[in-house]
Amino acid sequence: MLVKTKHFGEIDLDENKVITFEDGIIGFEDCKRYTILYNNEEGNSSTISWLQSLDTPELALPVISPLSVMSDYNPIIEDDVLNPIGELTEENVIILLTLSVPSDVAKMTVNLKAPLVINADTKKGCQIIAENPDYVIKYNIYEQVKKSKEAKGE
Repeated sequence: MLVKTKHFGEIDLDENKVITFEDGIIGFEDCKRYTILYNNEEGNSSTISWLQSLDTPELALPVISPLSVMSDYNPIIEDDVLNPIGELTEENVIILLTLSVPSDVAKMTVNLKAPLVINADTKKGCQIIAENPDYVIKYNIYEQVKKSKEAKGE
């Protein structure tokens, strides 16, 4: 299917790459369908990728794996919150954090408090609120991302 995006132009997207967030995500509750886009032409994971809305071409959120930021990231949540997206296993769960990138990139932050959880098998996702008291909404990650990109040769 052809999808129009503001930042990536028109892309030919395989229907299997559509992820549904039945409740939307915080601040964008009306946007239900998304896909993950990468900054490289090979289409494989890079440090930062994009959660592109298929409902609103202008909406593309930068996202990152929490393991690139915090090796022991483990959000505490109630199991019933995840029931709508299907049974999660280590093999099918994808967790992403949204990035905020201001004009001064040294002040780049991630939201540890509200990760996106995706079931790769069902192609369903949800945004949860972690109960961890030490997880904050604006966690500075500039140095971690810089080191991660250098290690990958990006």
